[in-house]
Amino acid sequence: MKKIEVTDVTLRDAHQSLLATRMRTEDMLPICEKLDRVGFWSLEVWGGATFDACVRFLKEDPWERLRQLRQALPNTRLQMLLRGQNLLGYRHYADDVVQSFVAASAENGIDVFRVFDALNDLRNIEVAMKAVKKNGKHAQGTICYTTSPVHTAELFVKQAKDMRDMGADSIAIKDMAGLLTPYDTFELTKAIKESVDLPLVIHSHSTSGLAPLCQMKAVEAGADRIDTATSSFAAGTSHPATEAQVAAFKDTPYDTGLDLNLLSEINDYFKQVRKKYHQFESEFTKEDISVQINQVPGGMMSNLANQLKEQNALDKITEVFKEIPKVREDLGYPPLVTPSSQIVGTQAVYNVLSGERYKTITNEVKRYLQGGYGKPPAEVNDELRKRAIGNQTVLETRPAEGLDPEMKKLTADIGELAKTKEDVLIYAMFPDLGKEFLQQRKDGTLEPETLLPPETAGQGSVNTATATEFKIDVHGETYDVAITGVGDSGSGKRKFYISLDGMPEEVVFQPLNEYANEGGAKRKKASQPGDVTAAMPGNIIDVLVKQGDEVKAGDAVLITEAMKMETEINAGIDGEIIAVHVEKGDRVTPGEVLIEIKE
Repeated sequence: MKKIEVTDVTLRDAHQSLLATRMRTEDMLPICEKLDRVGFWSLEVWGGATFDACVRFLKEDPWERLRQLRQALPNTRLQMLLRGQNLLGYRHYADDVVQSFVAASAENGIDVFRVFDALNDLRNIEVAMKAVKKNGKHAQGTICYTTSPVHTAELFVKQAKDMRDMGADSIAIKDMAGLLTPYDTFELTKAIKESVDLPLVIHSHSTSGLAPLCQMKAVEAGADRIDTATSSFAAGTSHPATEAQVAAFKDTPYDTGLDLNLLSEINDYFKQVRKKYHQFESEFTKEDISVQINQVPGGMMSNLANQLKEQNALDKITEVFKEIPKVREDLGYPPLVTPSSQIVGTQAVYNVLSGERYKTITNEVKRYLQGGYGKPPAEVNDELRKRAIGNQTVLETRPAEGLDPEMKKLTADIGELAKTKEDVLIYAMFPDLGKEFLQQRKDGTLEPETLLPPETAGQGSVNTATATEFKIDVHGETYDVAITGVGDSGSGKRKFYISLDGMPEEVVFQPLNEYANEGGAKRKKASQPGDVTAAMPGNIIDVLVKQGDEVKAGDAVLITEAMKMETEINAGIDGEIIAVHVEKGDRVTPGEVLIEIKE
């Protein structure tokens, strides 16, 4: 029996799970003085999706966030979540990039690195773990907990032993989907603690409602530390509430020693902060025992809901949840954690929205089936693999083994836009997005997405709000108009959420002939067999053909990005490219003619 340590995750995983990772640094810094006085073992403040959200949506430098938090929290360990060889991006990086990223993270303020691999392929965390140790920081080896015919307690114990042998300073059970049950947690914790003499951390999301019970049983079985979130950012797809767990263990041999009065003051602050981000709330972040069936983690659930909402397909979310376990089985039961959660989730969306399973197969699924992310936990669907990659060789070695060093090339490619090695690493994580961010920073045009005012809460606004305010004169009357959100209304209609003299209104537009893209160019509605269009809204990241080229049906002609996943768009017929209506960077919508092919 011993005092239980607490890691609070409010500044990272909690808002990632509940609010699509949108909390801004300006709302973190004012409460840091109190957080620093609590006596947490650590505060999780960085990594996961925060790096992406800072650059993509908030237009903040993620490294500057880390430096500011380090300064504001001088007495508390700062912790981050690191996806092994994936770092914080969506591919495997060369070893020198991993080493540079870990070194820069340590230098800028990270003390504890929670390192995991989405497939629990421990070859993919070796380089990162060694880099953490080289920089004198705490390396926490992480088991992604999931259930399947191949995921057993014996397997997880073996992984814990292997991570101990790698030099791990502690072990974390990362239950990202809330799949643990109390008595299974007791048995797993007991088995690991009997086999591995390292501190053990229980990280379990409350999606099923069972996480507080799981943590209690884990503590009784010998766990050393629990992850929690302040109660206004707790429960549902987030984590057990810090105050509740502190109260539960108070005056027992496991007493955390933390001050409930101070924790209550911190929670009062975050209650108000959460209201600011109302547009990112989702009905799919509440407790729901069906997670034990579909295994969808909280952050994945809220992101899927947002993506489907943008495509006016939120009514399909139940079908998507039913499809996810089927895709997961086809792919050999990968744990649903970034990036495999995006890989499985996006493919499930495509399968449902297209009305045909695997009619479109994302590039990431193809890469996964080639061994590009590591070894799947179980055998994959052989028919799907043949359909996706044909007779191409499946990689058997560590995916990053054959990658040439990248840092010199990345530094040269980004050139003067990068003022520091940290800037180069922003570009390394997200080449197009990172370059755009650094260019906007240089030009002084960084503009975070608009936060909708509190009075628009519940008006159905979407998180792709655009900041457009102007005056209009109608029959001598002047009105102040602000466009606060834009979304699809179905049947080709476009819905605008506006504030008219302070009153929220909805306006629906229906184009009668053509689509218009952001650059003002007109695109026709697809109607001919040779018209190439997109299955989902997204961005063009590569155009593979030009006017005059001859193509065969099935040839890739474009690559798009949707839901952070790349997808090839293929020619539907044999013929000649007679027109290309898009270029790299364009935003596209389903139904538009992107390329015309003539037989």
